[in-house]
Parts: sequence; C-alpha cells; structure tokens
Amino acid sequence: MLLLNNNKYKIGDRVRCPFCLKTDTRVLDSRLTAIQDSIRRRRECPDCSKRFTTYERIEDTNVSVVKKNNVIEQFDRQKLITGMLKACEKRPVKRDKIEQAVDEIESELRKSGKTEITSRKLGEMVIDKLLLLDQVAYLRFASVYKRFTDINQFAKEVNKLKNRRLG
Repeated sequence: MLLLNNNKYKIGDRVRCPFCLKTDTRVLDSRLTAIQDSIRRRRECPDCSKRFTTYERIEDTNVSVVKKNNVIEQFDRQKLITGMLKACEKRPVKRDKIEQAVDEIESELRKSGKTEITSRKLGEMVIDKLLLLDQVAYLRFASVYKRFTDINQFAKEVNKLKNRRLG
C-alpha cells in the first residue's frame, strides 16, 4: 500500500513504482473505498511487472490533538495506524481493516467540524474500533491507554468483555 502524499513516490502527476522507482506505472483498477472518502488504485509497473496499491485521499483533517499535558499537536493518521498495528500484531487482523477503521475515525472528525480533539477522546475512538476488530488487540491497547498496573485490571476488563458478549 502506498499513499500518494508521500513525495518519495510521486513526481508531479506520475507515481513511482515502490520496487524499481520507475515513473511509468499504469492503473489497472480504480474504486472508491468503503466510506467513499478516497480512491483505491491497483497499479502495475511495466518495467518490473510488480503490482502495488495506492490510495488517493483528501488531506483536510485539520484537527489538532490536545494531549494530557496540554501540548497541542496536529492529528497524525499514521500515528493511529501504527498504534493499532502494534495492538493487532500477530493477530488475524488485516492492515486494510485497520486503515478502514482509521478512515472512519477521520470521517467522524471531519463531520464533527471541530478543530480540536482531546487525546482521551481520540483514544476512546480507537478503542471502540479495536473492540470491533479483535478483542485481544483491544485488551493490548486498553492496557496501555488505561495504564493497567496489575493483573486485576486485566481481569476486570476481560470480565467486561465477557459480560458484553453474554448481554
């Protein structure tokens, strides 16, 4: 997967092959993503015959994240993806599902019209998405996000998950 906003692979209106870095790639297939906020393109390089995927999306998420210590930083999509990938490591969760979850978070932020969000609220959005993707990944993320200090906090969270499934 390749994002077009990465200048390393894009020159003007041409996309470089991530394998051989040639600029003569061709589009095999284009389609809107599930939430219709970006275009997924399947490409092929005629020089090396490798195939790869690019996503073209609008970068208008001008949202600032207010951290717990009141430091403000720009929303970073890649930071969310990285955190979710760590939580899902060695779990049966595909990267495109994680990216779809982040797409949904970005869409929610865009629709809210707010220019700031607390890191706490953003963390809750991530936790909600992980709970839908994989319960083990959810527990991993929750243990860091909620700062678990002992096994009892894990047990409490596992019991909440069990009760949610039964309820």
